[in-house]
Amino acid sequence: MPMNHTNQTEDDVFSCYSPSVVGYRYFAVVWGCAVTITGTVGNLMTILAFTIDPRLRTRFNVLIVNLAVADLLYCTILQPISVDSYLHLHWRSGQLWCSIFGLLLFLSNSVSIITLCLVAVSRYLLVAKRAVFERVFSNRGLILLLISAWALGLASFGPLWPVYTFVPQVCTCSFHRTRGRPYSTILLFFYFFVGLGCVGAFYFLIYRRVRIASQALLRYRFSRRSSRKKPTSSAQGTDDSGVESGMAKTCSCEVSSQVDPAQSTDEITSEKSSKSAQDTAIALNSSATKSDIVPTSPSSTPARTTAASSSRSATSGDDDEFKRVTRMCFTVFLCFVFCFVPFLLLNIADKHNRAPQVLHMFCANLTWLNSCINPVLYAVMNRQFRQAYHVLLTRAAAPFTYLWTCQSTQRS
Repeated sequence: MPMNHTNQTEDDVFSCYSPSVVGYRYFAVVWGCAVTITGTVGNLMTILAFTIDPRLRTRFNVLIVNLAVADLLYCTILQPISVDSYLHLHWRSGQLWCSIFGLLLFLSNSVSIITLCLVAVSRYLLVAKRAVFERVFSNRGLILLLISAWALGLASFGPLWPVYTFVPQVCTCSFHRTRGRPYSTILLFFYFFVGLGCVGAFYFLIYRRVRIASQALLRYRFSRRSSRKKPTSSAQGTDDSGVESGMAKTCSCEVSSQVDPAQSTDEITSEKSSKSAQDTAIALNSSATKSDIVPTSPSSTPARTTAASSSRSATSGDDDEFKRVTRMCFTVFLCFVFCFVPFLLLNIADKHNRAPQVLHMFCANLTWLNSCINPVLYAVMNRQFRQAYHVLLTRAAAPFTYLWTCQSTQRS
């Protein structure tokens, strides 16, 4: 009898059964399977695309790969365990794996947040303080930052090892709501509110810098056009990553180039007053260059006119490329916030677990989406990742296509 009583107690501890969630669990299982498949395939393709495509091997994309590794950890290892617990409404892996699960869960989330912060900081330094960016995000500095991100996540949530437990409200393992306080509360506030708040602040600063730089660049081009001064020709290549593997040297539209003597005094004064904004515009345009400027020798007037036109088109394209990549990064950040904020707000508001268990489960299941949605965003919003995904899928489907072709030939 004591043994039966012990088994019954353990079953109660690891059970999340409730009549109100019997039907909902099938939705959660289907949702979890979709996240597992999509997230595993998508994040693995992101890592492989970075490996096989030289155009994607940039410093910025190293951060993207780090984010994919954190998501792959969750989708491949943790998500199937969550699906199993929802299917049986019972945690079947024991207390040791429950503690491991909780630690890996928060490690993955913390590394994702730290990486989002690094992405936002890198984009800001790229347009505001280029020299600082080159020092901080050098090859060696980037490796140290990534190692520090994982070490910080492990050091932050490792001390909660004794309080990781099964939480019936969400049918998964997490730290105990009260036994981990106040340390757990401080950690959640630091990562989810301070960390994500800093990311949002940096993107707001980027938006302001880009907007001011774009306006200054338009004014400068208009003044140059009005003075009929031909800009120096150049040949540039763009990179979807927005951060080049080498170091960008100059911009085709140098603000410091000699001003036409016929330019009016008002135009010169206007250029001097907006010099800092124009420097930002130069950084914005040069941030997307992939190779050094190739100087062209003087030629006839029509040739110079054509070169000037192509130079303006190249710098405009670089400007748009930087905005497009930054927009993609901001979208990734917004998706992370959208996935986690409902769960956090519900846990803050419902301290006594009075809300329906289905609502707790749904908000927890919403966080699963974050681990599989990033590759979809890359494919939709980034041309080079989209092309690399296409190459990978084509290579993966090649054997099946060959077999299908052989069978069709034999039948005919």
